[in-house]
Amino acid sequence: MLAAAQFLPMSLRKPIPSVADLLCSKQGMEHELTTLDWPREAAVGVPILHVFRKERDVMSKKLIGFGLMVLLVCFAGVSTARADTLNKQTVVTFSQPVEIPGRVLPAGTYTFKLLDPMSDRDIVEVANANDTKEIALVMAISDYRLAPTDKTVLKFSEVRPGAPEAIKAWFYPGSYFGEEFVYPKHRALQLASASHTVVPAMPTEEGNREKLKVAPVTAVTPEQKEAPVASLIQTTPPAKPAPAPAPAPAAAPAATLPKTASLLPTTLLGGFALVGAALGLMVYGRRSSRSLR
Repeated sequence: MLAAAQFLPMSLRKPIPSVADLLCSKQGMEHELTTLDWPREAAVGVPILHVFRKERDVMSKKLIGFGLMVLLVCFAGVSTARADTLNKQTVVTFSQPVEIPGRVLPAGTYTFKLLDPMSDRDIVEVANANDTKEIALVMAISDYRLAPTDKTVLKFSEVRPGAPEAIKAWFYPGSYFGEEFVYPKHRALQLASASHTVVPAMPTEEGNREKLKVAPVTAVTPEQKEAPVASLIQTTPPAKPAPAPAPAPAAAPAATLPKTASLLPTTLLGGFALVGAALGLMVYGRRSSRSLR
C-alpha cells in the first residue's frame, strides 16, 4: 500500500489525518454550525426555522392589532352608550308640524336631550338632526309611567282641529320616568281646557336657561285653576302595596344559564384574550430563539 502511494502524483497525495486532527476538525465544524447566522443556515438546509420565525412575528403583530381594535371599539361603544343613557339623547322625525313650549317645529328630524342630567331641574334641549344647532330650551318635570317600553314614546295633548299637535311628554326607551313639557301659563290654560287634563305651567315664555332654572312651576286644571304640581301630577312612583303572603314552593325548574343583556362583556373578554395570546406567542418565540442559539 505504501509502495502504491509512492507512485501517485504529488497532487493526489494527501496525508493521512491523525485522531487529534479528526477531533479538532469535528469540533470546528460543530462550532461553525452553532455560530452561523440565519442566512448562512438557510444555505446549509435549515430555512424552515427562519420562515417560521417570520410567520410567528407577523401573526403576533396581527393578533395584537386586532385585539386592540376590538377593545377600542368596545370602550367607545360603552362610552357612547353611557352618554346617551345619561342625557337621554334621542333623534325623532315628525311628518307634520308639532308644538313645543314657546314655538312650533316644522316637519323634520330633531334631537332631544337633557341639557344637564345632573341638575335637579330638567331642561330639554331641542336641536337639529345632527345636534349641531340649538333650536329651543324647554322646561320639563318628571312624569312617571308604570310600564316602560323599548322604544321612544311621545305623548300629545288634544288641540283644536287644524292646529299642530302639542307634545305633552317624552319617554326614553326603557325608562320609567319621562319628561313632561311645561308650557307658558296662558298656553297651558288653553291645553288643559281642550284636553281636559292637568297641564304644568310656568309664568314665562323665554327660553333662557338661567330663567328656566329658577322659574316657578305650577299645575293648571281644566277648570282654569292653579295648584302645586305634586298634588295633581304624579312625578314619583306610587306607594308599593303590602306584600302578599308567599305561595307554596313549586318544583324547581331545570337549571338554565342566565341570558346576558348584551354581548359587550364577551367581546371585551375576547379582545383581552387576543392580546394575551399574541404577547404569549412573542415571549415563547423569543425563548425558543435563545434556546436554538
